[in-house]
Amino acid sequence: MTTTRPLAADPLQLVSLASAAVILLPLGYVTALAFSADLAVWHRLWATRIPELLLNTILLAGTVSLLTLVLGVSTAWLVTRFDFFGRRVWEMALVLPLAMPTYVLAYVFNYLLGFGGPVEQLWQSVAGPHARIFSPQSFWGATVVMALDTFPFVYLLTRSALLSMNVSFEEAARTCGISRSRTMFRVTLPLLRPSIAAGTALVILYVISDFGAVSLLRYQTLTYAVYQQMTGRSDNTAASILSILLVALALVFLLTERWFRHKSRFYQTTGRYRTPQRISCDWLTTSWVTAYLAAVVGASFGIPAFLLIQWSLSPEAQAMIDTRFFGFVWNSAVLSALAATAGLVIGLPLAYLASRKPTWLNLGCLQAAYAGYVLPGPVAALAVLVLVLNLMPFLYGTAIVLVLAYVLHFLPAGLQSLEPALQQITPNLEEAARTLGIGVRDTWRRVTLPLIRNGFIAAWVLMFLQTMKELPATLLLRPVGFDTLAIRVWLEASEEYYQLAAPSALLIVLVGLPALALLLSRDWRAA
Repeated sequence: MTTTRPLAADPLQLVSLASAAVILLPLGYVTALAFSADLAVWHRLWATRIPELLLNTILLAGTVSLLTLVLGVSTAWLVTRFDFFGRRVWEMALVLPLAMPTYVLAYVFNYLLGFGGPVEQLWQSVAGPHARIFSPQSFWGATVVMALDTFPFVYLLTRSALLSMNVSFEEAARTCGISRSRTMFRVTLPLLRPSIAAGTALVILYVISDFGAVSLLRYQTLTYAVYQQMTGRSDNTAASILSILLVALALVFLLTERWFRHKSRFYQTTGRYRTPQRISCDWLTTSWVTAYLAAVVGASFGIPAFLLIQWSLSPEAQAMIDTRFFGFVWNSAVLSALAATAGLVIGLPLAYLASRKPTWLNLGCLQAAYAGYVLPGPVAALAVLVLVLNLMPFLYGTAIVLVLAYVLHFLPAGLQSLEPALQQITPNLEEAARTLGIGVRDTWRRVTLPLIRNGFIAAWVLMFLQTMKELPATLLLRPVGFDTLAIRVWLEASEEYYQLAAPSALLIVLVGLPALALLLSRDWRAA
């Protein structure tokens, strides 16, 4: 009689389960704290704050998404359908705003459009000494800043869709007597709808989770209110209630976009694929197109970058570049490197098991890791803070808490590079190595890891650069006296010390440029 030995648990499976549990536990604690709150707290917040905050957040997200829709689609259309002098330069330059954090753009526009600023002085020279322009610390100020910073999301996805679209559909419409403008609205744009919707969803998720711009521009949203509840009132219960509402709002937008993509079907129904030919522009059309693109790139990146360089060269800014400044650089670099490395250690088993053994358990663990998508910075900070205070209070006030919040928030960015890298490698290569007598560990070291090296590096770089720019979680969880570049920008900009904030802001922008180079090198079709 033979007995069946119970199967030993796969160590990688246990690591994956533990990682998913660690990722979901902070969110679970915040949810439990919110729903265990007294009904009086819910009633007080609903009577005083929640309706205004919800309206402000939804209104800001909706208005920004409309502006980014116009900017992103129009710029993508111009660089893909028209051939004009300097097109390739503008094609690349339109991505540069992604390197400019929203809080940096907000503090630059605070200077430009603020009371007595250069734009107001110029306007007063034309309209009179008492003329005023709209204040940047308003709904429209936050809308302009957020739209200029996020329109590249729509631009990139729309551009990619336009380059891969079959022009035969448009030609069929033209042969039926439909004008060029009606063809664009009735044929082209409907075919681009999935890509435009995906880009718009990214913009909305970014806007509702943003803290830096709305805090500097003093515009009340749910994200800003969570920070205020945690710092001004030290009321974690009220902050958790607002956090749950914010997470629910993000989930609604995310699930709506996924449902829309699931329901939409836009197939190429003909085997004769032809790419569109660009329309050659005369000098007048080239001038108009160039002026429009220059205005968009100048407002979103060119003018802010010029001011940051100018301020960084001022005597006041130069005096700030001392040992303390290099300490801020060191703090940012070390924290970012630790968070990126921890993210890889946690994310690699999750992505590997979901790719090689796509069971419901492994796929569930991977989806759990994407919880960071719906956790804005202050919410992630609150989640980690509540967890640490309840389970590991001895860690409170240490950099470990910060690293946990970073990993929770930015792990999805790393997984987006790790997943495709693993999916592009056939399992047959690993199986062939195993049949030659190579063990699991050596197969990983000698076969799998070398093949996914590029995706591995891309994931690390993306998480590193995202962490370098992170602001709200660092503000809430940093050890006493522990400042990073982002913290210095926010502190100096809050007091309107523009020159003093410039070196830190400029360095953050320069560090963000390699991420754009990585993005363009991995997914950029030149037509």
